Amino acid sequence: MSLIKDEDEKRRDYILQKDKTTKRTGGFVAVMLIILTSAVIISGLVFKWF
Repeated sequence: MSLIKDEDEKRRDYILQKDKTTKRTGGFVAVMLIILTSAVIISGLVFKWF
């Protein structure tokens, strides 16, 4: 089983595909994780949890 499939491969057993949608979704998830982590750190500083 392959993890990533190239656009021109003729495989059916893969998890991710190398295309524009996968790259855009991965970027979105990374940005959201950064925003959420920053929000937790900032709220911890504001409410003096740290």
